[in-house]
Amino acid sequence: MAIDAATVRKVARLARIATPEDRLEPLAQELNGIMTWIEQLAQVDTDGVEPLTSVVHAGLPLREDVVTMGGDADLITANAPKSTGGFFVVPKVVE
Repeated sequence: MAIDAATVRKVARLARIATPEDRLEPLAQELNGIMTWIEQLAQVDTDGVEPLTSVVHAGLPLREDVVTMGGDADLITANAPKSTGGFFVVPKVVE
């Protein structure tokens, strides 16, 4: 897929990127170079290779799912700068 100056102009307009006319052709050449690399990557044989979501195989620590009576609101809000009736009081941020 060859990218020309008209395609770069269109993509720049859609992305709302101001691109001077004299930069369109160099950008088209750069993008064509990137597309060449992508085409080379597409030719790599990946049969039998498992997809990776991470380079580290670490699981999340699990805990027992136990039903409790909930937290003690007074204990939880004890360190709050300001609380009322078991709720945190914060400054109003919306007029």
